[in-house]
Amino acid sequence: MSDHAIPHFHNDTGHQVIEIGVQEFMCVGANPPFDHPHVYLDMGDGTEMVCPYCSTLYRYNPDLHQTETKPAGCLYVEADNKAA
Repeated sequence: MSDHAIPHFHNDTGHQVIEIGVQEFMCVGANPPFDHPHVYLDMGDGTEMVCPYCSTLYRYNPDLHQTETKPAGCLYVEADNKAA
C-alpha cells in the first residue's frame, strides 16, 4: 500500500490545462455537488493525461509540489478536511 495520499484535483473554472506536481492523482471534475465520479489517473512514464469524464488535460510539472497546481487553486480538499 502507498505511504502517501493520492492528491485530488478539480477544474471548477474550466481551465484547458492544469499543471500538477504528481503523475498519479484523482480528478473530481468540478467541486461537489457538480463533480463527476472521482477517477484515479496514472500518467505512468508520460507527462500528460486527459480525464475521461471532464476532458481536463493534466500536465506533469516536476517543479511543483504534489499539492501545487498551475493555475493555482485546483487542489480539491474535502469539506471535512478544510476545518483543521
